[in-house]
Amino acid sequence: MNFDAIAKLEDEFQLATYKKMGIAVERGEGSWVWTSDGDKYLDLYGGHAVCATGHSHPHVVNAIKEQAEKLLFYSNLVYSEIRGRAAQKLVSVAPKSLTKAFFCNSGTEANENAMRMARMATGREKIVSFTGGFHGRTADSISATFLGKYREIGKPNVPHHVEAEFGNIESVRSVIDDQTAGVILEPIQSMAGVREAEPRFFRELRDLCDEFGAILIFDEVQTGVGRTGNWFFAGSDLAGGVEPDIITLAKSLASGIPVGACLVNDRISSTIKENDLGTTFGGGMIAMAAVLATLEVVGDEDMLANAVRVEQQIRTGLNAVESVVEVHGKGCLLGIEFAETASIVHSKLLDAKIITGVSSSANVLRLLPPLCVTTNEVGMLVDVLASR
Repeated sequence: MNFDAIAKLEDEFQLATYKKMGIAVERGEGSWVWTSDGDKYLDLYGGHAVCATGHSHPHVVNAIKEQAEKLLFYSNLVYSEIRGRAAQKLVSVAPKSLTKAFFCNSGTEANENAMRMARMATGREKIVSFTGGFHGRTADSISATFLGKYREIGKPNVPHHVEAEFGNIESVRSVIDDQTAGVILEPIQSMAGVREAEPRFFRELRDLCDEFGAILIFDEVQTGVGRTGNWFFAGSDLAGGVEPDIITLAKSLASGIPVGACLVNDRISSTIKENDLGTTFGGGMIAMAAVLATLEVVGDEDMLANAVRVEQQIRTGLNAVESVVEVHGKGCLLGIEFAETASIVHSKLLDAKIITGVSSSANVLRLLPPLCVTTNEVGMLVDVLASR
């Protein structure tokens, strides 16, 4: 089918969600996708921050194929070798204090369960989150989201959510108290325009949570699985070495197979009993095979170091581009701030067959490329922006 026929089919039978780009993607390889009309695009948005290992990485594809031939699915009511191996591998690359994994199906599910575990562990209800943070579209997660229109479209909101200013520890101090169950934050606020905080903020936040007995949750749905040049933002120098009580994950975790996860420390795991949490599809065999293979590829193919190289190349290459005000972010989660509206740049790049993303900040263009993106491919972006 050509593009017009595909667009007509979707528009007729699918409920509207995102404003779509004017292309229909049919296949992909590495950092590239091909459309229904035979055009080839450089994907520096990584399938919406999902395709960390690149599109259809052979190792991930083979792992999925092999598992599909054995068993497509069985729930957590039975033991599973592939689930155990995936959990072991994920814990092995996590900060040392995070010792157990809970698998679900998406980032918003992971955040819902993280906040539930915080309430279970403390016996409290109040959750602190931050201006500019995005945590998902289900009830508790959207109620913790203080960004643009999202809380409004999520009404009626879940009660006991309060807002603090990201990066401002005094703002947190003004709202945290002995009724606070947890504090949840994106350590880099991606949708808000790739906003960052200093390592000192995370250290002071850890101390404040400890002072009040609150659970600290890092929403690493976008920053996790190597995207910042570290396996996780948590525990890295970017966080001042801080390890939260819970890390939530999704997006890149299975290279495109839907999956979410919570990594928890002993304080949390010791409070969780059978039937406190549940999920039918979470931890399914296909997803677990994809998780294990994804983590193997990211580690074996030096993708953490590549993410650091990509950031350095983009920063250096755009240094002399007059329209670029600043580059925000780390590794393969970058926001390019322009003097003009970023949507104009996004459209011009799409015309040049380069896919990028916008953000809630009008002047910030987001880059979330596969961690395998090459220097030559990044050079194409720099060349187009420099020639504008």
